[in-house]
Amino acid sequence: MVKLLHLYFSVSRGMTLGVRAACFDASGQIFLVRHTYLPGWYLPGGGVERGETVAEALVKELREEGNLEALNPPQLLNIYLNSRATNRDHVAFFRVEVRQSEPRRPDREIAESGFFRLDALPDGVTAATRRRLAELAAGGPYADLW
Repeated sequence: MVKLLHLYFSVSRGMTLGVRAACFDASGQIFLVRHTYLPGWYLPGGGVERGETVAEALVKELREEGNLEALNPPQLLNIYLNSRATNRDHVAFFRVEVRQSEPRRPDREIAESGFFRLDALPDGVTAATRRRLAELAAGGPYADLW
C-alpha cells in the first residue's frame, strides 16, 4: 500500500513533504504511534497536502494521530531528505510540548499509540525514530537524511 502511494505521489507531485514531531507531555514522556499498514513505532506525522502550510499539516496530524494539542509553538529542528521512500521526499521535524484531549482509540490507520518514558520505549521503535530521539537528546547535530 505504501509503495503504491509513493508511486502515485511521484506521478502527481514533483516533490513530497511531510511533517513529524517529537511530542512530549508534561512528565517528559514521548508520544509514539504504531500504524496498521507499517511495522514499528513512529513519531506522529504525515504528508503536507496541496494548499496546506507545514504548520497546518502538523496541527492536523497531531490531532488525527493522537488527539494531541500543542501547548506552545512547535520548534522546527531540521528538514531531512527521506531517500528510503523516494529521492524527492522531505520531512520537517519538530519538537513540541503537547497535551492529549482524550486517549486515541485504534482504527484502520492507527493500531496503537501512547506516551512512553525515553528509557522504556516499546519494542519495535523504528531506526529512524531512534536516530531522531538521539539527535534531540544530544541537542544536535542533525543528519541530512531521515
